[in-house]
Amino acid sequence: MSGPDLTVRGAGIFGLSIAFAAMRRGARVQVIDPHGIGAGASGGIVGALAPHVPEAWNDKKAFQLDSLLMAEAWWAAVADASGKATGYARTGRLQPLADADAVARARERAGQADVLWQGRADWRVVPALDDGWAPHAPSGFLVRDTLSARIHPRHALAALAEAIRVGGGRVLPDGEARGPVIHATGPAGLDALSGALGGRAVGGSVKGQAALLDLSCPGAPQIFADGLHIVPHADGTVAIGSTSERTWDDSASTDAGLDVLIARARAVCPALATAPVRERWAGLRARTRSRAPMLGAWPGRHGHFIANGGFKIGFGMAPKIAGVMADLVLEGRDAIPDGFRVEASL
Repeated sequence: MSGPDLTVRGAGIFGLSIAFAAMRRGARVQVIDPHGIGAGASGGIVGALAPHVPEAWNDKKAFQLDSLLMAEAWWAAVADASGKATGYARTGRLQPLADADAVARARERAGQADVLWQGRADWRVVPALDDGWAPHAPSGFLVRDTLSARIHPRHALAALAEAIRVGGGRVLPDGEARGPVIHATGPAGLDALSGALGGRAVGGSVKGQAALLDLSCPGAPQIFADGLHIVPHADGTVAIGSTSERTWDDSASTDAGLDVLIARARAVCPALATAPVRERWAGLRARTRSRAPMLGAWPGRHGHFIANGGFKIGFGMAPKIAGVMADLVLEGRDAIPDGFRVEASL
């Protein structure tokens, strides 16, 4: 490659995706992370790529829609470049509706989805299913959408890293920066930015706990019920997630809160009743003050940029964020929504 140099600090979903997008435009990329690939929240196990509710439309929801619609081609390109499976599949999602009021709201949203989702995906109220997988719905109805997809976070990161290497880029534990530097370093990056701004907090960390169960149903839709994600993967597992905790004693350990989560999942989806737990996971996720991703130039630090804060939606936002950051850093084109700008969290 003979294009410009670019350094990305952080080998999570934002860092690797941006590096891949920049490499495809001819940049000489290096990704530096002393902790390795997916050492933070991106190395988790859930992988739900799910849209916001189709109402009260705003730039964040429109950006997410674009990214979710890009995802199939994006992850196919990663798989082709790397020769590795990413676990992506647009299998849809089921949401049980509790009562008649919930059914009425869901039907209103279906009409809005017809317009807002551009006819490229459906949000429909359907009768409750009795197929051995679908959750119990007290109202007798479910929402079924065809926009939601799943990704296997660890497989996807491994595929991205390999695609970068195959394309001539480097993924390293350390090294000197070359060219512009993009900081995609999660909670530590938010802390560093806060410190550089004189202690003005731009965000923080939220602990999450999740579990992986042994049950093979790779073509089943994911389930979302009362804040709980149940996501079947292609490798014969089902992911359960996640908690959102503002206080903790140990950020990397699981506890009784995860036991409660697993019990809730088994109650929502009886197919999980006897599925053994393969793995328990805990980690910290970066959350900006605005709750939106934080993208743009590092204030007062020439040649340095930030891509951070994909709280719960990082994998779903990654395809479009990668393109927007490559536009900004390599071509000087700024297409960042106002709500995503660094200033929005200051």
